[in-house]
Amino acid sequence: MAVKKVNTPESKKLFTSAYSITNYILMAVGIVVLIIGYILLSGGGSDDPTVFNNAMFDNRRLVAAPITIVLGLVIEVVAIMMRPKKKEDNTPKE
Repeated sequence: MAVKKVNTPESKKLFTSAYSITNYILMAVGIVVLIIGYILLSGGGSDDPTVFNNAMFDNRRLVAAPITIVLGLVIEVVAIMMRPKKKEDNTPKE
């Protein structure tokens, strides 16, 4: 019994990725934005636990960092949910 190699358009569709290169680029941008948000959130601790440090209530930590983190999450959701554009099939139909 000979095995036939199937080379139909349906078999080629089985091995395509669910995401396009645009999706992967947006995912990478979202991860970079999240990392920047977490870097903005860090730092400013006190060496002496008995001394109060007002740096904990800085605008960078209370406003900029959470907005940046939420923006990174929104970019990630858009990157995951965005459908790749379908290419037009210009093959002649028989």
